[in-house]
Amino acid sequence: MDHNITNYKQNILMSQDNEQDYIQKLETGIPGFDFLSEGGLPKGRATLVAGTAGSAKTVFACQFLAEGIKRGENGVFVTFEEPPKALRKNMLGFGWDIRQWEENRQWAFVDASPQPGEKPMVTGEYDLGALIARIEFAIRKYKATRVSMDSLGAIFSHLMDSAQVRSDLFKLASALRELEVTAIMTAERTQEYGDISRYGVEEFVADNVVILRNVLADEKRRRTIEILKYRGTDHQKGEFPFTIIGRRGMVIIPLSAIELEQKSSDIRITSGSEELDRMCGGGFFRDSIILVSGATGTGKTLMVTEFMAGGVANGERCLIFAFEESREQLFRNAIGWGVDFNRMEQEGKLKVVCRYPETTGLENHLISMKEIIEEFKPNRVAVDSLSALERVSNLKGFREFIIGLTSFIKQKEIGGLFTSTTPSLLGGSSITEGHISTITDSIILLRYVEMYGEMRRGITVLKMRGSMHDKDIREFSIDNKGMHINKPFRNVTGILAGTPMYTAQAEVERLSGLFEEGS
Repeated sequence: MDHNITNYKQNILMSQDNEQDYIQKLETGIPGFDFLSEGGLPKGRATLVAGTAGSAKTVFACQFLAEGIKRGENGVFVTFEEPPKALRKNMLGFGWDIRQWEENRQWAFVDASPQPGEKPMVTGEYDLGALIARIEFAIRKYKATRVSMDSLGAIFSHLMDSAQVRSDLFKLASALRELEVTAIMTAERTQEYGDISRYGVEEFVADNVVILRNVLADEKRRRTIEILKYRGTDHQKGEFPFTIIGRRGMVIIPLSAIELEQKSSDIRITSGSEELDRMCGGGFFRDSIILVSGATGTGKTLMVTEFMAGGVANGERCLIFAFEESREQLFRNAIGWGVDFNRMEQEGKLKVVCRYPETTGLENHLISMKEIIEEFKPNRVAVDSLSALERVSNLKGFREFIIGLTSFIKQKEIGGLFTSTTPSLLGGSSITEGHISTITDSIILLRYVEMYGEMRRGITVLKMRGSMHDKDIREFSIDNKGMHINKPFRNVTGILAGTPMYTAQAEVERLSGLFEEGS
């Protein structure tokens, strides 16, 4: 037997019963989970899935069987709480037609849920032997390879003695192991962080433990999954975000799957403004991520509009995700700057997607955006603005969203332009900039400059990875033809700090002279 196998999806080395053997893994088919578990669930073993109420335990258990059926593997669902009728109805929203699978003899229920009018059992009367016999019969009859049991807490509520609970659970796990089925057993937790399960013994009998969380932080819910124990095999460590999506079920977003392997292109693309292209050393790189930061009204959406117009003029497909303005507003504003979004859309060169950030969580936004990008296959993507998305998540969730989106766009070799709103009119950094500035290739700052009782606008290229760029802070104006970049501010200091100060021309010349003497 080859002990140097590196493909984790095939086998993982372990020692069991004094023999060297390999743990085979069964791909669950649940999006993202097989990456976290480095190949799926250990074959022929029981896995405990623990979580508080509403953490998606039942969805996980059903999806495990549903994905198996798609792969030609039959399943048995043992329900201790919800009656089969309710499960059939609830799971239809994910596109899982359990009734049809039952007719095709691919899915079987073992119904151990409490019946209406049934009297509560007294401790000592409850015997797990009969239930195990029913499960064994269903597995053999349907030739099942996957089993889901939801939820253990319901049976153990009849047993007050923890030693009895552990003994019965061990019998159950042993019976499933003898039948060589891969099983999921769900269990309730009373808190998100603390004891793994309600009775404190379930996790010691199961070979593997997976924890689902639905944590409330800053008045926002965030779902995560963690593999706590995977006996004898490797897995990804820590919590990973996931979401529940209609017609799909559970989708896990494994950030550790992101690799810095994307190609880099030397090809330049236009920003849509000839003068800005010159400031950037000839335009943006084709696969770069550009951050445009400025206060409200400085011209960020105009830059998005010109970026899109420049792409369409070159025959590129362009996509806008707008989170602040409606479609009608964007189209009206574009016309005001001499850009016809309507015509571009009719030609199939432009797609505009407008959504309020509050409509769903950031994980759902990310998955939806990825799907639209996959489907439309754009050459350029603009997001206006990232700051609007800050409102619907905590800092950790927002950072994960930013990393997930930028890495995906780079992987597809798409040019991306993101806008960010600064908290004050005259400048300052935002939370968004702190999270995205290190992973962007270019940063363009737009600032208001107060001079002699008049508000003017300034633009500078702060960062341009892999290219020389103009270091000046230039004045620009906006009219019905778009943005016009003019001469640099020569006698104003403190623009980027948000404290512009006018300096006399003589002082500017004196300082310039000092630098010339030094050189």
